[in-house]
Amino acid sequence: MSDMNFDKMVAQMTPAVYDSFKQAIALRKWPDGQRLSQEQTELCLEAVMKYEVAHGIPENERVGYLERSSCSTNDEAGESDAIKWMN
Repeated sequence: MSDMNFDKMVAQMTPAVYDSFKQAIALRKWPDGQRLSQEQTELCLEAVMKYEVAHGIPENERVGYLERSSCSTNDEAGESDAIKWMN
């Protein structure tokens, strides 16, 4: 799919499609239970991210947002902030 067609598709996405894509990404499954391929996951994620920017979704509500409480890389105990990935 060309970038122009992809961008046009994202511009025409409805909020229901946006929500469906977010759920599919989170569960790694389509609503019918079929697993998303790696390529489908990447395309859905890109579409969701572009949709959020185009529709002015607040940054703290966007996919992938991480709230930071401080700019420091170390806490009081000397341990560094780390992102813990969970499947």
